Amino acid sequence: MHLLFTMLSIYILMVVLAISEAYVNIALYRPAYQQYPYKQGGDRYDASNAVDGRKSNLSFEGDQCAASAYNKQTATWWVDLTSIHNIHKITIYFLTANGDFGSLADEYLGFSVYVSNTTDILHGTLCFKDNIFTINTIPPVFTTNCFVRGQYVIYYNERLTGVVYPSDYYTSVYIGLCEVEVYGCPTTGYYGSNCSIPCSDVNCQYCHIETGTCQGCKPGYQGHRCELECERGFYGIECSETCGHCRDVSQCSHINGTCLTGCEAGFKGGLCKTGCDSGSYGVDCNEICGNCVNESQCSKINGTCFTGCNAGFEGNLCKTQCNRESYGIRCNETCEHCLNVSQCSHINGTCLTGCEAGLKGGLCKTDCDSGSYGVDCNEMCGNCLSESQCSNINGTCFTGCKAGHEGDLCKTECNRGSYGYECNKTCGHCRNKRYCFPINGTCLTGCDVGYEGALCKTRE
Repeated sequence: MHLLFTMLSIYILMVVLAISEAYVNIALYRPAYQQYPYKQGGDRYDASNAVDGRKSNLSFEGDQCAASAYNKQTATWWVDLTSIHNIHKITIYFLTANGDFGSLADEYLGFSVYVSNTTDILHGTLCFKDNIFTINTIPPVFTTNCFVRGQYVIYYNERLTGVVYPSDYYTSVYIGLCEVEVYGCPTTGYYGSNCSIPCSDVNCQYCHIETGTCQGCKPGYQGHRCELECERGFYGIECSETCGHCRDVSQCSHINGTCLTGCEAGFKGGLCKTGCDSGSYGVDCNEICGNCVNESQCSKINGTCFTGCNAGFEGNLCKTQCNRESYGIRCNETCEHCLNVSQCSHINGTCLTGCEAGLKGGLCKTDCDSGSYGVDCNEMCGNCLSESQCSNINGTCFTGCKAGHEGDLCKTECNRGSYGYECNKTCGHCRNKRYCFPINGTCLTGCDVGYEGALCKTRE
């Protein structure tokens, strides 16, 4: 009976060993980090030495270990498994100083091992906390089971000010890790000694590495056996994410949050969580904001310009040009004397085809200068009695003409044989009527026979 029991025990031990050896070292060659490198810029004792598979020489001089600077109050080292894995056990090969482990052990005492989805131990699961070892009992090769899942395996130790530690503990801590092996399944959704058995629940992503009990659902599912889809409006891992501004929230993918029928007005992107870029709005951000005073003040939902319109535009969207004959901010300026009112700029009121008669300037709001009139003030007033009394519109002389001229514009000399104001005087007996000066009647070429004087009106 004793022999049978012994053989059975050996068989069970062999099975256990076979199972433990079946898991994969998922930490091998993964990115690693350590606090307080031994020498800045050097890689002889780099954090990566602890995950390179080399463990034939566990001494400081073997160049196979990760080591940190001395005399520090905290020591942190972690390996990034690069994705979340199911973990079975963790084995640590401490640096042993050529077999004299006791000379370094006091700096390892009190260490902790965490598994976390971040590099923060406060977010992780404590797999092991040393409160049992002494410098004589701490093993140079340490193994602990840790049936959890995570992306980071973190080694941590501390000597905090004001805390009383056991007498075996050194006053500072140190990283001396020659190899850290993390055994588990390389892919999610499987368990068992060969990581070959699918999790029993179809929507289970993480199950207990030994029993297969579901520990976490695939994104989009919830419930004890991951049999339920996320409730409407939620998605992702543990249904913890909130759907964005989907056009129809029932069309938000419970797995990844994609809005299957597009976004509400004002949002874009597959998840509809990103507001429209400045200058765009509406469904899927397909509309372009109008002429808002400030483009960033255009409503991303309906395009309303919160701060008003640029000059020349009106309406909530600032897409409507000012009505004919108006321009400027809020279209509250009036086009007045453009040659063609439809050619008045709705932005600044400039008359694009010139001014009505009598006005000048870009806005055609300035009267012609004294002495000019007509379209764009291009005409010169005639011989008005008073230049300021020349109509800036049509050139009419309001107070009459200077002597020698007649007509509304006073641009016509008196007819042959007349002169003076309004040409109401008759020339004298000039030798040649054509040479009667129209202003004062002087006979420029002399008098007919029998007359004398400048006007040739006096008989000899």
